[in-house]
Amino acid sequence: MGMRKSWFALVLGVVLLSASVAEPPTIADRILIVKSTRTMTLLRAGKVIKTYKVALGGKPVGAKEREGDERTPEGEYRIDSRNAHSHYHLSLHISYPNAADRDRARRLGFNPGGDIMIHGLPTGWEGIGAAHRLHDWTLGCVAVTNEEIEEIWQLVPVGTTVEIRP
Repeated sequence: MGMRKSWFALVLGVVLLSASVAEPPTIADRILIVKSTRTMTLLRAGKVIKTYKVALGGKPVGAKEREGDERTPEGEYRIDSRNAHSHYHLSLHISYPNAADRDRARRLGFNPGGDIMIHGLPTGWEGIGAAHRLHDWTLGCVAVTNEEIEEIWQLVPVGTTVEIRP
């Protein structure tokens, strides 16, 4: 009887120990933003890690053409920096404009702009939470709640590919 209790205690201990060891988070290698569905999906090796609902620039239809047009860009980019002291809680900078964006803006006679980010809510507006998604309100950025950007911050390193589709 004593042997059975010892064996059970050992098995139970192993099960409890393995359950208490947290799996490290899956780090994203790609972000897919689909403007028409207002979604941002983090992926690793083609598998979905998590999808978020987002708010976009105030004029979400069409690719960004110039600074101040309130459009969110469309195309292939990278996360090229992170700002832990952003006015928008935390922010991940998107490498807009790419070469095609610069060429298009030059042809149209405009400055393509920049400062496109994935970010949380502005300082002082934290309490609005998910209601921020009821209206596209950014100047061209991709916005999530503060809780979501904290999670995204842990999963998205500099260098992550970003694809933004219409």
